[in-house]
Amino acid sequence: MSGEMSPTGKPSGPGSSPELRASHADRDRVVDVLRIAAGDGLLTAPELDERLEAALSARTVSELTALTADLPPVSTSSGAAVAVAEVKEVIRIELTHSGPVTREGSWVVPHRLELATAWCDVTLDFTRAVITQDTLRIDMAMYGKTLTLITKPGIVVDTDALNLVHSKIKFLQDPDPGTRITLRVELVGHKTHGRVVVRGPRRRSRRTFGQWLLRRPTPRSERD
Repeated sequence: MSGEMSPTGKPSGPGSSPELRASHADRDRVVDVLRIAAGDGLLTAPELDERLEAALSARTVSELTALTADLPPVSTSSGAAVAVAEVKEVIRIELTHSGPVTREGSWVVPHRLELATAWCDVTLDFTRAVITQDTLRIDMAMYGKTLTLITKPGIVVDTDALNLVHSKIKFLQDPDPGTRITLRVELVGHKTHGRVVVRGPRRRSRRTFGQWLLRRPTPRSERD
């Protein structure tokens, strides 16, 4: 049909049918386009989550087409493939006695991450990250301080291959066994003198109007 859009956001060729059954490859291409669009600021985090869920459950090509219809055209050969190729195979963070290192917002998750740090806090926030694969391997040679992984439902952290020396791991959120796994983070190597903390995003608590009215000023004796 003339003017019909393909799952990648590019006009489809003649003879294509919007009612064709979607394949795993079709869904994967749309997922890549959505994640790239989110990384470019075209989709908010809630919009990305909603569309990813719809893409993974889509049965036909027309259902996938609707998810990318309002996004800039991206062809598999010259658009999506180029954008996905920009995902780095390896990123190495090598620091000693440095300030904290943080990856947050719409950062692009590489296929592998190497942490070679000493007395340097590292925080990896996956809540809005652009994720194009289902596994991330983190090779660790980390001495001192804390590695913090901020996750969301669907992201699991595997620490079975991590060697701990005078260190400990804290999981501050309970996994939901009913949630589909979208990313498995595998920690390997060693962590010496420090902590690994896995938690969800912090939520700011707000006072209700009633609590605001009932607030009590701190006595002067306690402030001094």
